[in-house]
Amino acid sequence: MLQQFNEKNRDLIVNINGRLVHRDAAGISPFDSAVQGGDAVWEGLRLYQGRIFKLHEHLARLRRSAIALAFAQIPPNETLIEEIRRTLEANQMRDGVHIRLTLTRGVKMTSGMDPRLNQSGPTLIVLAEHKAPVYAKSGLNLITSRMRRPSPEVLDPQIHHANLLNSILAKIEANAAGADDAILLDSRGFVAETNATHLFLVRQNEVVTSRVLACPEGITRATVLEICAEEKINRREADLTIEEFYAAEEVFCTGTMGELAGVIVIDGRTIGSGQVGPMTRKLSERYARRTLTEGVQMV
Repeated sequence: MLQQFNEKNRDLIVNINGRLVHRDAAGISPFDSAVQGGDAVWEGLRLYQGRIFKLHEHLARLRRSAIALAFAQIPPNETLIEEIRRTLEANQMRDGVHIRLTLTRGVKMTSGMDPRLNQSGPTLIVLAEHKAPVYAKSGLNLITSRMRRPSPEVLDPQIHHANLLNSILAKIEANAAGADDAILLDSRGFVAETNATHLFLVRQNEVVTSRVLACPEGITRATVLEICAEEKINRREADLTIEEFYAAEEVFCTGTMGELAGVIVIDGRTIGSGQVGPMTRKLSERYARRTLTEGVQMV
């Protein structure tokens, strides 16, 4: 799976600290904390028919992450929403859009890791792209990475930070194996998530997902659990081994960029029937219904 360049994005207008500029003219200081050390937090948002789905939940997670990293200044939600709106309007976007919202600790007065060197306030980046869900609906092929997700005492996974090297190294493994993505285990050997998404399995009409001990509390993950409750589908969070995923009737992954996507192969083993299963299709359809009727109106 390799995302392709979308010609609609050739002349994107991006937003950096309120300045709307062409993508080719956009620039971030080499003294910015994101460049210096991945010292930033971010959220991925989706625009459906002029509405951003689960916007307030994403902004709440962004704020929690920035507080956990002791950012001295965090823009109010009203400012964040207005800058997103300005960016969408500048690009005349209404549907089929993914937004990468990044807040860095800001520009340092000199190179170094000490946050006291940041005295200019945060840097806000709004990048909106024309981008359909990135995963094939025919089913994904995953491998298990040798990388592990760190435990909370090493780096709290609830901080949605921009230092993604752990995920990138796992993705390199997936690419080398000809797989779509990689599954990462936690330090105890239980499944945490993939390099980009949360994982669910289905067995005996029950939907089960990993506990959020070594992975963040995903917004799409939470939405799927909400849908299961509404539909009276048994759902549960548990410590899950990779062998339990091998033996599952269905496996699917969730995330804002890819929505819901079925998994049909893990480590060379065919999952269930080898096709996207009925529970995955049902939940995907219910999720699509919600994205078309819920959200914060932006344009």
